[in-house]
Amino acid sequence: MNWKGVMPAITTCFNNDLSIDHAFMVKHCRLLLDNGCTGIVALGSLGEGATLTVEEKVAVLRTCVKSVHGCGPVVAAISALSTAEAVSLAKVAMNLGCDGLMVLPPYVYKGDWREMKAHVAAVFKATSLPCMLYNNPVAYGTDFLPEQIRELAAEHENLAAVKESSTDVRRVSAIRALLGSRLEICVGVDDAVLEAIGVGATGWIAGLANALPHESVELFNCGINGETDKAFEIYRWFLPLLRMDTVPNFVQLIKLVQAEAGIGNARVRPPRLELVGQELDQTRKIIRDALQSRPQSVGSYALPTGK
Repeated sequence: MNWKGVMPAITTCFNNDLSIDHAFMVKHCRLLLDNGCTGIVALGSLGEGATLTVEEKVAVLRTCVKSVHGCGPVVAAISALSTAEAVSLAKVAMNLGCDGLMVLPPYVYKGDWREMKAHVAAVFKATSLPCMLYNNPVAYGTDFLPEQIRELAAEHENLAAVKESSTDVRRVSAIRALLGSRLEICVGVDDAVLEAIGVGATGWIAGLANALPHESVELFNCGINGETDKAFEIYRWFLPLLRMDTVPNFVQLIKLVQAEAGIGNARVRPPRLELVGQELDQTRKIIRDALQSRPQSVGSYALPTGK
C-alpha cells in the first residue's frame, strides 16, 4: 500500500432517483488514475458515506475494486455509529479486495481519549490491512493529538499513515517530529496542500481532484519536487476552488465543480440539497472563471482508457 501522492476522496455519483450510478463511478475511478492519482479513497465524508446503507457501502467498494483492476489501491473509509459496525465493515472491505482502510472516529459521539482509542484500535485489529487514521476535529469534534497518534503507532503495526485535517499545518510538523518516518502524513485540507508538503506531508487525500485530477496532481508533484514557481502559479489559480473543500457544504460545491467540468453531476442526498438561487449563480461564476483561466503550464487531461 502506497500512501504517497494524490488520492481523491471520491464522490458517490447518484442517478436521478438518487440511487448510486455505478457505471459512472467505474469511469470516474479510471479517469482519476489515468490522470496520475495514486489511489482511490471511497465512502468518506465527500462520498456521503453517512447517507449510504451498509449494502450500498459494500456495493460502492465492490465497484471501486473492480474498476481499477489493480492499477491503484482502493482505500475504504470506515465510519459508523458503533464500533461493532465499523469492525464489520473493515472485515468486509478486506474480503472485497480493498488495499487499505481510512479509520474515522464514530459519528455523533464525541468520546474521550480512552473511548476513541478503543474504537480505532478495534478497527486496526479487525484486519491485517494497512490503516490510515483520519484526524478531523473540525468535522467530528474528536482530536487525535500528536502524542496520542504516537501511542497508537507504537501499539499497532498496521497503522501506516495519518490524514491530518485539523487545518493547522503545525500538526504535520509535530507528528513528523515525534514519529520521524514511522507514518506517512497526508494532508486532508485542499487549501493547505503546499504548506503541508513544506513541513513533511507526503500525500494528499484530495477533494477537488474529483473534478480536476490533472491539475491536482501537477500541483502536488510540483510541491514535492521543489518546483516552487510553477507550484505557486497553479496554487494561486486553484485556490478559489480549493477553498470550496473547507466549508460545511463542501460536498455540494465539489460536485458542482465536477458538473461544470463535465465529470459527473451535482446531485446529493438529503439532508444535503443542491445549491440554488444567488449562491448557485455566484458559485458557478467562480468555477467557470477558473476553468477558463487554467495556467498553460498545467497541460491537458488524459481521457479514460476504457480498460
